Amino acid sequence: MEDSVGLDCRRYLGLTVAAVLGLLVFLTPIAFILLPPILWRDELEPCGTICEGLFISVAFKLLILLIGTWALFFRKQRADVPRVFVFRALLLVLIFLFVVSYWLFYGVRILDSRDRNYQGIVQYAVSLVDALLFIHYLAIVLLELRQLQPMFTLQVVRSTDGESRFYSLGHLSIQRAASRFYSLGHLSIQRAALVVLENYYKDFTIYNPNLLTASKFRAAKHMAGLKVYNVDGPSNNATGQSRAMIAAAARRRDSSHNELYYEEAEHERRVKKRRARLVVAVEEAFIHIQRLQAEEQQKAPGEVMDPREAAQAIFPSMARALQKYLRTTRQQHYHSMESILQHLAFCITNSMTPKAFLERYLSAGPTLQYDRERWLSTQWRLVSDEAVTNGLRDGLVFVLKCLD
Repeated sequence: MEDSVGLDCRRYLGLTVAAVLGLLVFLTPIAFILLPPILWRDELEPCGTICEGLFISVAFKLLILLIGTWALFFRKQRADVPRVFVFRALLLVLIFLFVVSYWLFYGVRILDSRDRNYQGIVQYAVSLVDALLFIHYLAIVLLELRQLQPMFTLQVVRSTDGESRFYSLGHLSIQRAASRFYSLGHLSIQRAALVVLENYYKDFTIYNPNLLTASKFRAAKHMAGLKVYNVDGPSNNATGQSRAMIAAAARRRDSSHNELYYEEAEHERRVKKRRARLVVAVEEAFIHIQRLQAEEQQKAPGEVMDPREAAQAIFPSMARALQKYLRTTRQQHYHSMESILQHLAFCITNSMTPKAFLERYLSAGPTLQYDRERWLSTQWRLVSDEAVTNGLRDGLVFVLKCLD
């Protein structure tokens, strides 16, 4: 993906082009109606009630078109894609050519000849507004309705840990993969990638790179435990030493699975032990809170302890057990003391159970639950053998790589 400067330029350029074209579209029918009375008022034939009714019709149609255009085209972008959205660009070109053709006809047949039939001029403006409304209906079909019918099943696999999901999709363009299945309609590759990313942050559990360090540490420990002795004296035969170490590692490979088994069993035992201590500590803390709340009901309103103070009062009794559990499961960098206190105060305010409080820490949540500011600004690179504006097809593979 391009750098932030290029993304900003493309974003504002597209918004500027759309705004200028939209302004031209809405001012054109008004100009068609106002120019004849301004340029040759005395020569116009009287129109009367018919024109007044047409004026009201044009006003309400333009209002409907304005609201529909704002809802469809001027929504906040969820992400910046690397290529232009083809259907949106085609619609903008169609609208531009359509308005230009109306202006050419208006200039040749009305302005040059100074047409005196004002009712016909107003009806000409009404026909333009009607045609613009039909183009807006076409835009809804191409940009929104066309994507609703599922056409493909997309498997998203996260390369780091193999977690997978499936999504049903339609004809889209591609922009990302991990491991799940999605249902999509008619989309391009880059649009499909955007859909996958939106679901990735809410469906995939947070990726914890610290969980992979154990296997790396185990491999390093194996190599560090190997020593080579040369009975013939010191030499610089590095190749021979490397071969000897590889051969020794191969001989120890048969017993490495036992070591892995006992390491995982020991880790699970420690996690269960820390978890049990944490559950007991939290339950005792909440029992203490219930006692305090029962005592608070007998006090004056000004002396009642607020949830924040109550959370600070009971947190030390569970802090050590929670800290040890988070370190054992390598989650300590996801939960600061302030966030834990806020969550505890929230649970106290809403009379939640100890199990509800612990759910956040005992099981990994979706990606969007952690570090919201970071993942909102994340950039992804889309890698595809085909143009990202092409539609989806069977057997197509594309990759999304996080740049942060």
